[in-house]
Amino acid sequence: MIFAMQIARKIVIMYVVNKMKRKNFGFTLFELLVVISIIAALVAVVSTSYASAQKRARDATRRQDIKAVQKAIEQYRAVNNKYPAGCNPGDTYLPGGLPSDPKPGQSYSWQCADNSYCICGHLETGGGNAQDTGTAAGCHYGSGDYFCLSNLQ
Repeated sequence: MIFAMQIARKIVIMYVVNKMKRKNFGFTLFELLVVISIIAALVAVVSTSYASAQKRARDATRRQDIKAVQKAIEQYRAVNNKYPAGCNPGDTYLPGGLPSDPKPGQSYSWQCADNSYCICGHLETGGGNAQDTGTAAGCHYGSGDYFCLSNLQ
C-alpha cells in the first residue's frame, strides 16, 4: 500500500511539473494585447510622420516649380520686351512645359498681363508669402498659405 501511494505521489508530481512546464511555453492574452497595442502606437506615429514628410516634399516641389517658371518668364521678357501670353514662355525657355501641381486635384495659379504676372501655389503646410492667388496686376503678399512670385522688372 505504501508502495502504491509513493507511485501515485510521483505520478501527481510529474503531472503538476509537466503542466507547469507547458504553461511557460506560451504567452498570456494580456502579454499579447500589450505587444499589439505598442505596435499600433508605433504605426500611428510613423504614419503621421510619413504624411507630414510627404506634404513638406510637395511644398518644396511647388516652390521650385514656381521659381523655375519665374526664371523662364523673365528670360522670355528679356528677349521679347513683354511677358508671354498665358504665362507660358514656350518650349525654348521651359523645355518640359508648364509644371503641374504635385498633388492630384490641385493646380497652380497663373495670372499674366503684358507687363506683370503673379504665379502662386497653395502650400499644404502653410508658411507661404501670400494670402491668396493675387491678380495679373500683382500678388497679394503677406503671411498666408500661398507661395507666390511676381515680375522682377
